[in-house]
Amino acid sequence: MTSPKPSAFSAFQNTAWVNIGARFMALVVVFLFFAIFVEDGKFYTLRNLENIIRQSAVYATAALGMTFVIITAGIDLSVGSIIALAVVVVAWTLNIEISDGVYFVHEYPVAAPLLACLLAIIAATLGGLFNGALIVRLKMVPFIVTLGTMGIIRGIAKGIADERDIYPPEETWIGGLMDPTLTSQHDSWMIFPAGVWILVLCIGVASFILKYTRFGRHVYAVGSNEETARLCGVPVGRTKLIVYALTGFFCALAGFMQFSYIGGVGQPTTGVMYELFVIAAVIIGGASFSGGEGSILGTIVGALIITILYMGGQQMGWPKWVQEMVIGGIIILAVAIDRLRHRKLA
Repeated sequence: MTSPKPSAFSAFQNTAWVNIGARFMALVVVFLFFAIFVEDGKFYTLRNLENIIRQSAVYATAALGMTFVIITAGIDLSVGSIIALAVVVVAWTLNIEISDGVYFVHEYPVAAPLLACLLAIIAATLGGLFNGALIVRLKMVPFIVTLGTMGIIRGIAKGIADERDIYPPEETWIGGLMDPTLTSQHDSWMIFPAGVWILVLCIGVASFILKYTRFGRHVYAVGSNEETARLCGVPVGRTKLIVYALTGFFCALAGFMQFSYIGGVGQPTTGVMYELFVIAAVIIGGASFSGGEGSILGTIVGALIITILYMGGQQMGWPKWVQEMVIGGIIILAVAIDRLRHRKLA
């Protein structure tokens, strides 16, 4: 006996644009809630809107890599630690002292920031690749691996910084990536901070990879059914390695933004709990922990929702523990809705 075919309405409900539209409506509802209940209209001032964009850019950039991971039915709990590692490596490189009172950044004001970014990208990408290698070669569960490396990578960041903040001797363009533009006293042709434009470029590249490349098809195939993908000739192990390395790369870019956002200081304790925000952004954006589903656009919407909840809660005077409970509850709700949807389709 064959199972009944889904109705045309059910099929329409599960189209990508309907799913994205539903999440966009959720974004509008959350924004309107805080716009109404935050006193004196402070929530929708130009300064606050720009702060939302700046903060969400950090989460969204890291979430681009997490989108690839969750589509493959994996997870990465070390993203916050990798962001901190990138922040510390940038500050440490800029703080290299050539001789007494003479710093590397003073002698090479152009090369020093470029080298700092390169070393941070290498360190963060190797961190992601380390995660992937443990998962693939040792056949270990991603949750356990990245739970362990979350502590290892955070420890490395603290070791490099000698467990204290690093203050570079001179400001560089890295520290200005997330400087306000709309509310600054200086005219800027960019409208948004440079870090936001970096995110826009990354969105385009990540979307193209997922939708129009063989690697993107492999990512979805591995998440949908790993064994079937392997039988069809998909290089499952290599795909996972690249996915986790990509996560490290995007966390490095998020680290540059975070470095600027916190004032150009190398804080080894920065990025704590960011894994919660990043995972929440991807899940709210429509990805499934079961794998095989997810989109870059949905992730960006999810990052905006998380940022609005976090900053709106602060402005309404919610204690931090309440904010964390709300975000945790939203993750559970999003997963529950995903499960019900899959059960209904089955």
